[in-house]
Amino acid sequence: MTQKASSRASGAKRGASQPSHPPESGFSYHRDFFEDLVDTALGHAKKLGATDAAAEASEGCGLSVSVRKGELENVERNRDKSLGITVYIGKKRGNAATSDFSKAAIEQTVKAAYDIARFTAEDETSGLPDERDIARVHPELDLFHPWSIDSEQAAQLALQCEAAALGTSRLITNSEGAGVSAQQSHFFSAHTKGFRGGYASSRHSISVAPIAGKGDQMQRDAWYSSMRDAAELARPEAVGRYAAERALARLKSRKIPTTQCPVLFESPLAAGLLGGFVQAVSGGALYRKSTFLADSLGKPAFPKHIDVAEDPHLRKGKGSAPFDEEGVKTQARKVVAGGRVEGYFLSTYSARKLGMRTTGNAGGSHNLILTSRHTRPGDDLDAMLRKLGRGLFVTELMGQGVNYVTGDYSRGASGFWVENGRIAFPVEEITIAGNLKDMLMGIEAVGADAYNYGAKTVGSILINRMKVAGS
Repeated sequence: MTQKASSRASGAKRGASQPSHPPESGFSYHRDFFEDLVDTALGHAKKLGATDAAAEASEGCGLSVSVRKGELENVERNRDKSLGITVYIGKKRGNAATSDFSKAAIEQTVKAAYDIARFTAEDETSGLPDERDIARVHPELDLFHPWSIDSEQAAQLALQCEAAALGTSRLITNSEGAGVSAQQSHFFSAHTKGFRGGYASSRHSISVAPIAGKGDQMQRDAWYSSMRDAAELARPEAVGRYAAERALARLKSRKIPTTQCPVLFESPLAAGLLGGFVQAVSGGALYRKSTFLADSLGKPAFPKHIDVAEDPHLRKGKGSAPFDEEGVKTQARKVVAGGRVEGYFLSTYSARKLGMRTTGNAGGSHNLILTSRHTRPGDDLDAMLRKLGRGLFVTELMGQGVNYVTGDYSRGASGFWVENGRIAFPVEEITIAGNLKDMLMGIEAVGADAYNYGAKTVGSILINRMKVAGS
C-alpha cells in the first residue's frame, strides 16, 4: 500500500456560491482572503500600467482511496492552490500564475504577466468581455456538498463495492480494483470590467472494475456513480453487482464478419456523440475552419425530430455555473431545435473572431440534454433493441479515431450482436466507421433510458447505418 499527497497548482472547478466555508469543508482559505488576493493582484496590475486585468484565486482538496482484491492499495490526499493573473496592455495580453500567496510572489507574478504582454503581438480580438455580457446576478445552484469521510471509511466503501462485484458469480475471477473519491474546490475571480464572483463545488464518486472468466476468455468491465452530493451516490453494493453483470455478459465474445448495419450506442457512449457535435460547433474550431460543421448556424445537423437544450442553472448539475470562466452570464437556451443548429459554443475571444457575441461558454458547455420528439416513455433499452432489429449494440469504444476537420469516425468497439430485436451474443475486436456528419443526420431514435454522463444527458442512440469491420 502506498500513500502520497500532492500539491498540483490548478484552477478550481466551478460550483455554488459560498461567502465563507465552515471547518468541515476542508478548505484552508476563506473567500474573503481570496478576495483580498485578487484585489491585490488587480491593483498592482493597474499600478504597473495595465489597461485591464483579470485574476482568480482557487483552492482544491480531496481524498482518493483505492483497493484491490480485498486489500487497501492506495490512499492519496490532494491540496491544490493557485492565483492566476491576466494583464492587458491595449490589445496585447499576458498571463502568469503562482501557488505562493505572499505579497511579494503576487507582485512578481503580476509583473511577469505584464512583461509577457509587453512583448506579445497585438490581437484586435483580445480583451475582457463587454460590460453588457457580464454576470451581475449569480444564482445559487446548490453545488457544494462537502463529504466528511476519512480514509478508513472510504476504504470500507470501496471494499464493499469490490466484494459485491466478486460475490456476484464464481465466474468473476479477478478485479482491477475499486475506488472512492471525495473532491471539493472553491475560487474567487474578478476583473477590471466590473465582474466579481466565486463559489464552491464538490464531486464525489465510487467505482469498480471486475474481471470475468479465465485465460484467453477473460473479460473486463466497469461501472461508477458520481454526484456532487455523496448522499445521492448509488450504494456501493449496487455499483459492484452491476459492474460484475456487465463483465459476465461479455463472456464468450465472438468476432463477426465485416458488414454494414444499424448501430445502437449505449447511453453513456451516446453522450460521446453529443460531445463530438459540441466540439464541432465550438468557437476555436469554427474560426479556424477546422470543423466539419463550419457555417452550420441555422442549418440542419440532425434529423428534424432532434433537439439539444443547454441549461446552466440546474441545481446540483455537474455542468452548472452562474457564469463562465470570463464572468459572462450563463442562460438556458436551445442549441438545436428541430434538427437545426440554433447556437454555437463561444467565448468572448472566439465570438469576436467570428463577428458574433459570446454565448457564455468560455470553459465549455453546461448541462446539455439531447432528446427526440419521437421518444415515448416506454422506449427503454429493450424497446431500443427491438427498433435496432438486426445490427450492433455498442457498449464500449476504444481509441480516439475522430477527425473533426472532415468528420471521419473510426473507433475500436465491443458490444453485442442483435437478431430479431434480442441480444444474440457478445462481440469483440471490431471497428465501427462512418462520418460524424452522416451519423448525426442518421439518428433514427433516442431511448428513454436517459443517462447523465458528466455535463451531458442522453438516452441510447440508434444510427441507421455504419460500417462494422470484423474478421
